[in-house]
Amino acid sequence: MSKQGLSGFTDEQILSGLRSYDYGIFTLLYSSYFQNLALASVKYVKDTFIAEGIVQDVFVRIWEQPSLLEGVNVVRPYLYRSVINMSINYVNRQKNIELHHLKIAGTMADESFDDLHEEQEIKKIIFLEIEKLPEQCKRVFKMSRFEGLKYREIAALLNISERTVENHVSNALKILRFRLLEGKGERSGEYRLKLLSVFVVLTAFGLGEMC
Repeated sequence: MSKQGLSGFTDEQILSGLRSYDYGIFTLLYSSYFQNLALASVKYVKDTFIAEGIVQDVFVRIWEQPSLLEGVNVVRPYLYRSVINMSINYVNRQKNIELHHLKIAGTMADESFDDLHEEQEIKKIIFLEIEKLPEQCKRVFKMSRFEGLKYREIAALLNISERTVENHVSNALKILRFRLLEGKGERSGEYRLKLLSVFVVLTAFGLGEMC
């Protein structure tokens, strides 16, 4: 609907309609003000998608909590004030997040970055070995360990028995453990210990896995 349609209502009628969950009034208000409110928001957040989301949030709150309109006598200033306040809050939150990340990065020693890099490299090695597993074994293992599905759920999805699921997971663990930890290679004892630590975390049973 157009803004001209909205002009046929007084602020009192609009507010009364919103408080009584009049969907016609709500959609009329939404379509009449959405674009202008989004333009007001984008001046602060510098992102059209974020701005539109903020405007939508304001309208959703009005629809779900008409009590927010208590004490409001004029609609337009309330809408703009709500959108601008939410936009400023968003910008402040983003700044706080950036500052937090900068503080963390600033306090990390060079060794910390080396450890982080090494951990990512170890994960890559483990994932590559998982991809080398036999196809069905790999599929079952991923569903169990990475998708968090229980044995009975996997069995139902793949039309196999729970015992078969259990065997696939057990075989996958044996193969991976041998290739990563017991197989021949030039890895040091310390590196193998780190590899074991990451391997255990990545492949550990989820809560209630066997249920």
